[in-house]
Amino acid sequence: MGFTGTQTRQLRAKLDGKYVRSRNANGCTLHYVEGWHVVSEANRIFGFAGWDRRTLTTACVWSGMRSGSHSAAYMATVRVSVRAGDALVVREGSGTGEANAPMIGLADERALKGAETDATKRALATFGNPFGLALYDREQRKVRHHPSKPVTDQMANSPWILRSSAGEPTTSFDNSAGFGDALRQAMTKAESIELLFAVWEQNLATVRALSCSLKQNGKLKTDFGKSLVAHLKSCAIALVNPEPEPAQDETEAMAGKVRAGYEKNGSTAASEK
Repeated sequence: MGFTGTQTRQLRAKLDGKYVRSRNANGCTLHYVEGWHVVSEANRIFGFAGWDRRTLTTACVWSGMRSGSHSAAYMATVRVSVRAGDALVVREGSGTGEANAPMIGLADERALKGAETDATKRALATFGNPFGLALYDREQRKVRHHPSKPVTDQMANSPWILRSSAGEPTTSFDNSAGFGDALRQAMTKAESIELLFAVWEQNLATVRALSCSLKQNGKLKTDFGKSLVAHLKSCAIALVNPEPEPAQDETEAMAGKVRAGYEKNGSTAASEK
């Protein structure tokens, strides 16, 4: 047994562009995701007890003074182990870290932490787009970019697109009512909390844009966003606290009462005859 269906969909999902950062290095622009986000995604997809990280090797490759500050550069190798059902998936990554600080010990600590974080990101990236794999593609086709146009401009760019839990477009609508009804149906059909919130997250930007646009244009009779949030809550409650099925003994007791009622009515009817 490997990863669950939900985990597989999450690993195949596009990387949310709002978590992508960029920096200049030697005249080139590099795109990356921060270490805290990668660890957060691992906890979300694999579970807090579903994966481990172990630092295998560390090495100080340079240490000295630079511009009046202590500087250090480290390399590290990290092993990530993920429990996928009965299987254990092991990946390794190496990374580097550099740091400057007023004290040599602080410079070493920061550089070492940076190297371990970099190595962890490289190991987790092999599992899929949410961990930064999508950034190895120069065209970033597996990165979900958010529109940067004002909401009033977005309103003119209908149809509105409903997306699946994996971020893939499913249906387009020319009006808010159709989009809202389809999103409610998609949330109702979600079979788990993870899928429910994945559907909501993939369509949240569209909900916000539609709600704001309708308010600005005076076409909103009821609060579009609040009604969808209310439906999200009701779906979540239904998944967390499903209607319990009667226990077997309770079912038999109920059936016995029904039979007794029929027998009593039958005997009463016979005596009356």
